[in-house]
Amino acid sequence: MVERVIAACDGAAKGNPGPAAWAFVVGDGDGVPQRWQAGPLGHSTNNVGELTALEQLLAATDRAVPLEVRLDSTYTRDAVTTWLAGWKRNGWKTAGGKPVANRELIQRIDALLEDRDVTFVYVPAHQVDGDPLNAIADKAASDAARTQQAAGGTAADLPVPDPVSATAARSTRSTRKPAASASASTSAARPGGRRPTLSARFPGTCPCSRPYGKGDKITKVGEAWGHPECAAAAS
Repeated sequence: MVERVIAACDGAAKGNPGPAAWAFVVGDGDGVPQRWQAGPLGHSTNNVGELTALEQLLAATDRAVPLEVRLDSTYTRDAVTTWLAGWKRNGWKTAGGKPVANRELIQRIDALLEDRDVTFVYVPAHQVDGDPLNAIADKAASDAARTQQAAGGTAADLPVPDPVSATAARSTRSTRKPAASASASTSAARPGGRRPTLSARFPGTCPCSRPYGKGDKITKVGEAWGHPECAAAAS
């Protein structure tokens, strides 16, 4: 009997929102990839891609076998391991009283996790010596987002991750920028208590693990800076 399965899942959106997709890679107990699958989502967001990747992975694996899920999305990890219980207690409202984003997706994931042994392991994305399964899932999701074509296969035809330079890896690790890294011009707080946004002076990475570029709108996500939609999902 298989003692456990190690897998990775990832989502992508070219523009966030933009052409989006999901992907997963299933390995054996040592993390050696065995099969993979990816699918398009049309025009959507990174967060939807990440959540859909997890849903598809859970549906495609044996619920009787312990599963280790490697993922580079702290949003997805926290949604199902930290925030989920509170959302359910609050009638699927955030702590701020707003409807939970992507509720139906998260509810389906919750059902797939019921009475199942699943461990979530966060792995940083786009690292020179990063997690191999995550790199494959990232490439598969990116390709599917670009082509809007479903794909899949076995270890014989795995997507080949793009090379990551040391410079790019350092850029994606700069997840926590001080307030000075944002433009001094702050938009007024919007009705309903939504957090003010800033124009990023430097590129960085949101706690959801996805980057933002110079000039993109960012806001505080916990103690870091990131995408406004990620702050809304966490609040």
